[in-house]
Amino acid sequence: MTTLNRLSIEEASRRLAAREVSSTELTEACLAEIERTDGKVGSFLEVTADLARRQAAAADARLASGDSAGPLTGVPVALKDLFITEGVRTTCASKLLVNYVPAYQGTVARRLEEAGAVLLGKLNMDEFAMGSSTENSGLAKTRNPWDLERVPGGSSGGSATTVAARQSLGSYGTDTGGSIRLPASYCGVVGLKPTYGRVSRFGVVAFASSLDQVGPFATTVRGAALLLGAVAGHDPMDSTSINAPVPNYNEGLGESIRGLRIGVPDEYFAEGIEADVEARVREALDQLKALGAELVRVRLPHAEYAVPTYYIIATAEASSNLGRYDGVRYGVRKGEQDGLRAMYGHSRNAGFGKEVKRRIMLGTYALSAGYYDAYYLKAMKVRTLIRSDFTEAFENCDIIASPTGPTTAFRFGERSGDPLKMYLSDVLTISTNLAGLPGMSLPCGFDRGGLPVGLQLIGRPLDEPTLLKVAAAFEDATDHATRLPALCEAKAHGSEDAAL
Repeated sequence: MTTLNRLSIEEASRRLAAREVSSTELTEACLAEIERTDGKVGSFLEVTADLARRQAAAADARLASGDSAGPLTGVPVALKDLFITEGVRTTCASKLLVNYVPAYQGTVARRLEEAGAVLLGKLNMDEFAMGSSTENSGLAKTRNPWDLERVPGGSSGGSATTVAARQSLGSYGTDTGGSIRLPASYCGVVGLKPTYGRVSRFGVVAFASSLDQVGPFATTVRGAALLLGAVAGHDPMDSTSINAPVPNYNEGLGESIRGLRIGVPDEYFAEGIEADVEARVREALDQLKALGAELVRVRLPHAEYAVPTYYIIATAEASSNLGRYDGVRYGVRKGEQDGLRAMYGHSRNAGFGKEVKRRIMLGTYALSAGYYDAYYLKAMKVRTLIRSDFTEAFENCDIIASPTGPTTAFRFGERSGDPLKMYLSDVLTISTNLAGLPGMSLPCGFDRGGLPVGLQLIGRPLDEPTLLKVAAAFEDATDHATRLPALCEAKAHGSEDAAL
């Protein structure tokens, strides 16, 4: 017997289409689970219960009429709180935007609305997506469902926890340097960062424009594929959007991976990887080999420069993007009686958190006269070298596999006093963003403390189908996707489906 909020997206979609369950029932099951557990987990900044019920009723009517409903019609999902949603607060987890209600709909939100998905609410995150643990949220605290004393990863922490805690069937986040994959790893769910430009960024509040990319979270690979398919595609409102056909990402899932070459980079198994993490990932590689894939050694010689390169480029772009928050057009306004320049300073000082201020200052310094060539320009050159490393590696393999992060989820406060130690959490994910490649994390086991370990898969540009094919083969051969946090076992909510 399985409660409705625990259905995978693909199973929920099938049952909705067959009229075996209604969207209203699914939505009420998720809302009940949010009410039961979110006081402990803290996934949501805002629950849009009334909107969700209206959308669920509309989805049921659409399904009943046979109005060419798509696979997400009636499926309850949630959004990281940097997606612009018309009429629903979009705060970026910042005091600066705590009362900002957009007057338009971003592309991702609009495409989900058109697909018939149900919006359960907006999710907590590191402020303006700047962080690796969601400890930098200016509005709430989000806890890992597997251990409430540990972080969920960041910056899309709420997007991972809501899926892990079975509050939502799926969610969306953004990934600038690992902000989808790292939370997915820490929380034991599937997280996919598509190729840069595969999903529109119009209506996504920017952190670092050349690195940010939208992607889904789900409990299964097939669910993530359905979520990606609903929002992928060219958008003329986004100048970086790729104008290329969108494949059926679920086609071919379940097929053999025999003969595929999986690259294993020595640089991603270096000093600093926890023993349990490496052991689980090595076991996952052995499983893929048993499924017929060929393991080959590859080199990414410039990987050691990824962290400093990223934190120069990302902070420089953040410095530019966050210049628009001046207390004039929107956001908190302080000290206007002291004159314009003073108002800028008072407003930004009151609205921005410590980590956001740190990154703005780092980026402004890197772009300043006399330092631009020494820092930003050099970082851009190294970025080209990192991209070239992947190009050469893919001459010898079809995808690359590694741990998602060097450790499992750490305790609150363990790294917040040491920014460099915190930044190193993303050491294995950053290069993928610098190169604009697709990458994903999926569960591959647990450490001795019972915390999830993530396997990272990296692919060629626009080759998400191969990533998903390999991930689905691994998922089908293991039971990692079926494991639930103890939080979910305490009590079940929602209508039970006796057919399960």
